[in-house]
Amino acid sequence: LVRLLEAYDFEIAAAVESGPELERALTELEPDVAVVDVRLPPTHTDEGLQCALRARGRRPGLPVLVLSQHVEQLYARELLADGTGGIGYLLKDRVFDEREVMELMAQGRSNAAIAGKLVVTERAVAKHTANIFVKLGLEVSDDDNRRVLAVLAYLDRDR
Repeated sequence: LVRLLEAYDFEIAAAVESGPELERALTELEPDVAVVDVRLPPTHTDEGLQCALRARGRRPGLPVLVLSQHVEQLYARELLADGTGGIGYLLKDRVFDEREVMELMAQGRSNAAIAGKLVVTERAVAKHTANIFVKLGLEVSDDDNRRVLAVLAYLDRDR
C-alpha cells in the first residue's frame, strides 16, 4: 500500500504494524488522512478501527480510509455515525491492481506467494487472476495453460 500511494506522489507520514504504533502516529503526526486496517496486532480484533475512532474523537472530521478483509457492516456504521469528514471502507483485495499480479505471475510466483507479497488472501489473488484471464479472453482449456498465456501477453505488451 505504501508503494502504491508513493507511486501517486502521496507523502507517507508513517507506516505502522500495530495498534499502539497507529495510536501514537495518529496522535503525534496529525496526518491529513488516516489509512487503517481494521485488525492489527497485538489483538487482531478491531484495534485499527478503534484507533481511528479515537483519532476522530480528538480531531473531528479526520478523513479515514478503513481497510478490511471482509465487509463488516458494524464497523462501517460506527464510522459513519458522526457524519463528519471523509470516510471510506475498502476491501483489501481492491487495493492492488492487476498489473502487480501480472508482474508477480511473470516472476513465476504462485498465488500463495503473490498473496504473501501483496498481503492479501489467496482467494483475492485467485479472483484477480480470473479477471485477468477474462480480460485477455483466455477461456478454460485442457490444451492450454492460461497462466503461461497471460504472462506471455504481459511480457509481449512491453515490446
